[in-house]
Amino acid sequence: MKKMKEMNIGGLIIPVPIIQGGMGVGISLSGLASAVAEEGGIGVISAAGLGMLYKSNSNDYLANCIFGLKEEIRKARQKTNGIIGVNIMVALTNYEDLVRTSIEERIDIVISGAGLPLDLPKFLTPGCKTRLVPIVSSARAAALICNKWLANYNYLPDAVIVEGPKAGGHLGFKPEQIFDENYSIEKLIPEVVSVVNPIGLLNGKEIPVIAAGGIYSGSDIVKILELGASGVQMGTRFVTTDECDASLEFKQAYLDATKEDVTIIKSPVGMPGRAIKSPFLDEVMAGKRQPKTCPVNCIRTCDISTAPYCIIASLTSALRGNFRRGYAFAGSNVWRTNKIIPVKELMDTIKQEYKVYQLKGELVGC
Repeated sequence: MKKMKEMNIGGLIIPVPIIQGGMGVGISLSGLASAVAEEGGIGVISAAGLGMLYKSNSNDYLANCIFGLKEEIRKARQKTNGIIGVNIMVALTNYEDLVRTSIEERIDIVISGAGLPLDLPKFLTPGCKTRLVPIVSSARAAALICNKWLANYNYLPDAVIVEGPKAGGHLGFKPEQIFDENYSIEKLIPEVVSVVNPIGLLNGKEIPVIAAGGIYSGSDIVKILELGASGVQMGTRFVTTDECDASLEFKQAYLDATKEDVTIIKSPVGMPGRAIKSPFLDEVMAGKRQPKTCPVNCIRTCDISTAPYCIIASLTSALRGNFRRGYAFAGSNVWRTNKIIPVKELMDTIKQEYKVYQLKGELVGC
């Protein structure tokens, strides 16, 4: 029986091949990220909406985002020597400034999705050691990014995260694809590996493929690694930890959620998303919500004239536990959460689940 194999991302050795998903607004900040990094995984700070959490810095939302990002990276560094990443959505209005700031702060990894980060390597500076990891939802997108980066910047991704349709938050799929098994993460991983591996091999670079979306247990990790993935990204299960930066009320919403409470919504940013039902979402569905102004212009693809609500305001309200003004994004397995525990206990539990499932497989094969 073997323990989880370490993961190599551009020369960074990750002892436990688990990336904690970047969850905004304010769900995964320095507290959660540093705790995961300390346990040998990759802790990830979400850059989304930081300007809402650092309002006291100034009256300029975009400036507050940069200030908040610097603060969170520095706080994480004070708590751990482990590997810290930042998740920055391409759709953010100040995407480029957030990437530049992360690199200036010498972040270990920039993870970028919610759009295709076709020009991400252009932000690298001489001597910079930041690794770049795009998030994709198809083999076609993975190939496009690899080829564009190689042609324009002579650079290949240090890893590729493949996010399937069971993830929480915004999904890179059409509504009709979300429950179609042809788009499941189990289908996607071999497809992406078959595209990415030859490109990497041809150019002398190993490109790990990391599975995300609906991965909850150690047994899930065993199964997905057998399909060719080198590691996993997990978000939902880390929310119900002591170190998660969300309020207790937010965490309780996860603990209280049933299978029937998990729903697919139409987000103002133009993508479907997976969330937990709330009084706020009930009002949205009934057409009782309509923003009058755009307070911060946080997302490029959000049109205030057609948006049913302000997403940044609703997610900030949910962060603080106010579900009459907001809602919580969550993965498809949120209903399986049942208690709040320390990150160390969670990581130990996942490792044990991995070993037990692997042992069962070995015994069956005897």
